[in-house]
Amino acid sequence: MNLVENLEYNTERPQLIIPEYGRHFQKMVDHAVSIADDEERNKVAKSIVSVMGNLQPHLRDVPDFQHKLWDQLFIMSDFKLDVKSPFPITSKEVLQKRPEPLAYPQNHPKYRFYGNNIKRMIDVAVQWEKGDMRDGLEYAIANHMKKCYLNWNKDMVDDSAIFDHLFELSDGQIDLKGESLTDSGQFLKNRIAKTPRHNSNKKGQRNNNNRGKKRY
Repeated sequence: MNLVENLEYNTERPQLIIPEYGRHFQKMVDHAVSIADDEERNKVAKSIVSVMGNLQPHLRDVPDFQHKLWDQLFIMSDFKLDVKSPFPITSKEVLQKRPEPLAYPQNHPKYRFYGNNIKRMIDVAVQWEKGDMRDGLEYAIANHMKKCYLNWNKDMVDDSAIFDHLFELSDGQIDLKGESLTDSGQFLKNRIAKTPRHNSNKKGQRNNNNRGKKRY
């Protein structure tokens, strides 16, 4: 009966700072904090870090990982452990500092059916020196814009419309008026060719595979 009354439940124990290491590691760290002798305390701290590294032996000798283990040791001690660390000690304030909010791109392109990558490609193209490579890139961008337009509109599109959009998006730096792009029918044909077809012969094939088999 006394054993039952003296049972210690996790809900009655102090909350673990880093639960991944478990209760015994936390008790070892608490014991290290309570040691009065500096030399003994440093020795115990090094032993704890060594045992922590044994949990991931393939990383325990990596300098960055060693630094992480020492940081975790100080975190588990609530920064009360006074020992000599081989690495700079990260302060409690730095660890608790909230990161800067992540800035999400707020792009609102005028022609959304082209996508944001087209504008990036155009910005790169206008920075190139004029020549065959830039001409080829500009033509490839125009063709890709035409394909994107057809994916959105699913109909024919005149090349002049693509050239007007490209001229506008490049701030007048790319002018392909008078050129001829890939025929719209070719883009539509390629799209149809990539569409998976249902095999209407599956039933017949299944019957053929069953020929010659004994039936019981």
